Amino acid sequence: MLNKVLVAYGTTNGSTARIAETIAEVLCKEAMMAEAVPARSVTSVESYDAVMVGGGLYAGRWHRDARRFVRRHGRALAERPLRFFSSGALVASASERNIPPVPGVKRAMLRLGVEEHVTFGGCL
Repeated sequence: MLNKVLVAYGTTNGSTARIAETIAEVLCKEAMMAEAVPARSVTSVESYDAVMVGGGLYAGRWHRDARRFVRRHGRALAERPLRFFSSGALVASASERNIPPVPGVKRAMLRLGVEEHVTFGGCL
């Protein structure tokens, strides 16, 4: 059983932070310990049983803090359950269908063995 989950995120305007906080709240309701933390302030993932990483999408790229987090902690991330999410697809269809990850996120998923990704619609 997973006991402690990190939800790390990169955000510019706060939308991705709100999504990460909501994910952590839902996990806590499911009897897990979860916390949402800005990706740039995480120094280690060793104390977590699982990690979710999210980033806002800007010009077809994941937020810089999310990209750096994945590079910096790649080895440790590959050793535990890992999921990705993105936010910022400001299109009506974002709520109607699953939007695939952008190319850079897809490459990171393949490198680290991430099986799940979801894109949430952003907000202005």
